[in-house]
Amino acid sequence: MKPLREATAYDLETYECMAKAIAFMRQNHLNQPDLKTIAQHVHLSEFHFQRLFTKWAGVSPKRFLQYLTVEYAKSKITETKNLLQLTAEAGLSSPGRLHDLFVKLEAMSPGELKTGGAGLQIRYGVHETPFGSCLIAMTARGVCNLHFLNVVDEEAAERQLRAEWANAEIIHDQQTTREIRDRIFQRVAVNRSPLVLYVKGTNFQIQVWRALLRIPFGGITTYRGLAQSMGRPKAARAVGNALGSNPVGYLIPCHRVIRESGEMGGYRWGLDRKAILLSWEASHHQTLGQNLS
Repeated sequence: MKPLREATAYDLETYECMAKAIAFMRQNHLNQPDLKTIAQHVHLSEFHFQRLFTKWAGVSPKRFLQYLTVEYAKSKITETKNLLQLTAEAGLSSPGRLHDLFVKLEAMSPGELKTGGAGLQIRYGVHETPFGSCLIAMTARGVCNLHFLNVVDEEAAERQLRAEWANAEIIHDQQTTREIRDRIFQRVAVNRSPLVLYVKGTNFQIQVWRALLRIPFGGITTYRGLAQSMGRPKAARAVGNALGSNPVGYLIPCHRVIRESGEMGGYRWGLDRKAILLSWEASHHQTLGQNLS
């Protein structure tokens, strides 16, 4: 068995282990693999795997399995639809909170879009998160990119940024973006002021991304459901395309949109990561609910 390294909030080795375990659990969920079988798959003892998984997910592997089923996804689709309907009828809107984190989206103007980022100073860094490595980029006006990375390659990350912001000044600033990383991924946000996102997109894309911010933490909707919530019931396919162009992962929660069948659908940063995000949110949403009750 591998020796266990103590997990931290942003331990990439822990994420990779959890990702491997969850992928195995997804592939074999009909057989309900036991703790010993899953632990053997990731080359850990049962005790170490149970401890590590529970620390990361907030629940045991056995409990986590339920969040990977189609039946669970379908039940959450109905629950989220009812919640969003009640919220709309009351004239309220979700602030897009991740635990206590509030997100505000600001869109580039058409004039700013034409310049390709001219006059903008974009600071970026590559960081570990509970869901793997990611690129975080920000301007003085807010976060403009959050991309999950399969391979940590800062040069490739900078090239990607330059392709998106051809005329901007790109600066590697690990310290500034680390502070943003910590604010995004810590369990309880201390700073209650909105975290501003500064994004570029078409009017329709912006409309879709704003609609995503209304999906509550732990909630799930469908492509058609999201289109209907926007008053565009026939635009499900266009909604899907807008999700694929989402420049800010996790904070603009496109991972919370799946097919009506309960299957995952697509995801810009990989279906395994989408399943991990949804299941992790489900487990922590349940834990939060128990703590508040």
